[in-house]
Amino acid sequence: MIYDVIVVGAGPAGFSAAIYGKRAGRSVLVLDTSSICGGQILNTYEIDNYPGMPGVSGDALANAMAEHCQKLGVEFARGRVTSIVDKGETKELVTKKATFEARTVVIATGASNRKLGCKGEEELSGVGVSYCATCDGAFFRDKTVAVVGGGDVALEDAIYLARFCEKVYLIHRRDEFRGAMVLQEQVKATERIQIIYDTVVDEIIGDDKVEAIHIRNNKTNDEKDIPVDGVFIAVGNVPNTASIQGLPKQDQVGYIIADETCVTSIPGVYAAGDVRTKQLRQVITATADGANAITSIEKYLN
Repeated sequence: MIYDVIVVGAGPAGFSAAIYGKRAGRSVLVLDTSSICGGQILNTYEIDNYPGMPGVSGDALANAMAEHCQKLGVEFARGRVTSIVDKGETKELVTKKATFEARTVVIATGASNRKLGCKGEEELSGVGVSYCATCDGAFFRDKTVAVVGGGDVALEDAIYLARFCEKVYLIHRRDEFRGAMVLQEQVKATERIQIIYDTVVDEIIGDDKVEAIHIRNNKTNDEKDIPVDGVFIAVGNVPNTASIQGLPKQDQVGYIIADETCVTSIPGVYAAGDVRTKQLRQVITATADGANAITSIEKYLN
């Protein structure tokens, strides 16, 4: 079968593209690597900036989007796309077990957590080092943890962990946060959170589990160890593009070059959500991208 649209990725951008595609009367298949759809929002305890749904959990929002797709008759398949072959009027998507064909493709593979790159991070991953506070936070009840980062996710993680951890160190390499002001105010008002500015983590210390972190002040070069039971790393994302051959043009980091129309350098191939070059990567901009991608596809197919 040749689909009108194949969407690669089942996060908010992919869901939105699938919904708009079906509402436009198109045949739509969504390909995702996981049997549990939702993308990064599944790791978000609470989303407070999605209009009309204040305080919704990432899991609940993902389920609602998936149910919307299923109600409209969107097809889903599991598979990791390894290459996209441009055959002119159609595109061939190759996975390990199958090959799919479509007239247009929406790449909505999102982005993944960026690693800190310090000594001990890889060795202690899963035994105290985590990239998902909502996934692993409960293991650190009444314990001391560190959150590394200064954006929305880091601030949200610190606030979330402070609800049940004894103490939360929030470590940021600069002298001010990048996150939303409302989150900054909440962090500063939370007694269990201790902010450490101008500081980097040089090493995560421990044998079988995290025992401490070695930190260094960027301005004074003062160094010290802080005993902690866990380290939550929230220092940004990297686009999920490295494993797919035949992608459209990308920037130096790996994000697919596309504006709000989601049009890429390959006719018939579109990029939506966190995977494309853009100013703001949030659920609301991802869903907007999905709608814009289908609008561009309609013009292309017609």
